[in-house]
Amino acid sequence: MMNDEAEAFVFNELLVSSDSSSDDDEDGLLEVRGPVIGLRRIDNYIENVVDRYSDKEFRENFRMYRATFHHIVRLIHADISSNITDTGRHTISSKSQLLIALWYFGSPDSFRSVCGRFNIGKATAVRTVRRVAEALFKISPNIITWPSGEYMETVKDGFRQMGFPNTIGAIDGCYIQIPKSKVDGISYICRKNFPCVTLQMMCDHTLKCIHCYAGEAGSNHDALVLKRSEVWSFINDRAQEKFSNDSHLIGDKAYPCLPELIPPYKDNGHLTNHQKNFNFLLSRARSTIERAFNLLQKRFRRLKNLLDVRCVRVQNNNGH
Repeated sequence: MMNDEAEAFVFNELLVSSDSSSDDDEDGLLEVRGPVIGLRRIDNYIENVVDRYSDKEFRENFRMYRATFHHIVRLIHADISSNITDTGRHTISSKSQLLIALWYFGSPDSFRSVCGRFNIGKATAVRTVRRVAEALFKISPNIITWPSGEYMETVKDGFRQMGFPNTIGAIDGCYIQIPKSKVDGISYICRKNFPCVTLQMMCDHTLKCIHCYAGEAGSNHDALVLKRSEVWSFINDRAQEKFSNDSHLIGDKAYPCLPELIPPYKDNGHLTNHQKNFNFLLSRARSTIERAFNLLQKRFRRLKNLLDVRCVRVQNNNGH
């Protein structure tokens, strides 16, 4: 027999499963043939469940190590610690807010499902996720950094061991699916025939992100996204600073061939053995960015399925 908390959670999941994206229901309320009743929620889920997780269980559920979680709480505490309350309840702590946001980012759950799990209202959940996302974006330039100094040499050595010297990063674009936009929706349809925005990202040899740029319409070619990103200004105006000692990025055939960006030879059926070997080594080194995207979408599943955004703005992380 299920205990009360488990029964409440299952009951809530059944209620929200038929329409996880509806915005018409009142916050936390469901109309059942007349009178409006409150959805049942789990009480003290964080205290009774999350705080008892082992380190392994915590990482599996919230997509990061517990020590990393507490470090991030300290970094964003000042930006998310204002008085956020749910109706008739006390202030939601910084720790709780980050847990709520991480659960939303890392799972395909609807906001109503998140509300049932963490015992908060829908409006509170939406505000919390938005507030945490903005706080994380604010501190991102201190974490997502362009290679320089000793770090640059470490990255170059890592790619050299893959057979491609003087490389400071691999670049590529990834489609993030979104609902069809009511304004100029056709421009967001990508070559795979679904609406999306493009995430352009660069990573080092360990799959660590060194720069990202997001929000361009999915119909835009990777080369056009590059020219609209800050990396293009690095290439044209700050090459000596950002690409010192003949360093460069590597990309796929969608990108132009530049001193700072090397794509493979285009296979016209007449490549020499030297060119084929060059392409093989570049492909092996460039696979890091493919694996980085795969890791990102597996860790934060919201990016893999459907990112439910209604207002699209281009976001750029300059990495310094």
